[in-house]
Amino acid sequence: MLMSHDPLDPVPPRLAFVYAMEAALGPVIPIGATPDGTRRIIPILSGTIVGPDIRARVLGGGSDWQLLRADGVTVADATYAAETDDGAIIQIRNRGLRHGPAEVMARLAAGESVDPSAYYFRAAPQFIAPAGRYDWLNASIFVCTGARYAASIRLEVWRVA
Repeated sequence: MLMSHDPLDPVPPRLAFVYAMEAALGPVIPIGATPDGTRRIIPILSGTIVGPDIRARVLGGGSDWQLLRADGVTVADATYAAETDDGAIIQIRNRGLRHGPAEVMARLAAGESVDPSAYYFRAAPQFIAPAGRYDWLNASIFVCTGARYAASIRLEVWRVA
């Protein structure tokens, strides 16, 4: 006997690729130990965003205010801006988590190249885009995966459909 689909059953989300971003990072600015963990700032210097519906350059002046928690998880909270190839300025705030086995995280901290599948790096970017061609960024939830390199980062962003 076939079971009918209940219209109240939840529908699992789908992901639609939005863009890949590569950005150059400046040297770590250590803040040090605080009551909630070790804090540091990572300057975001420049970069590119390339996707089917958006092409942009990452503007300098952004930064990632990171917290290294006692459990070994790094909490990222990056805010930066991008200018699209047609001149729109979009603010991006990307909050997420990065963690993995202690030896993998030590290699990352030392600036070594590490296969991104060896650690967890996920985030949820939010956008503030002007009305017009890119206002679709204001109306959806996005998730991304990340890879950290010695002086750069790569993010791949998807829209939750």
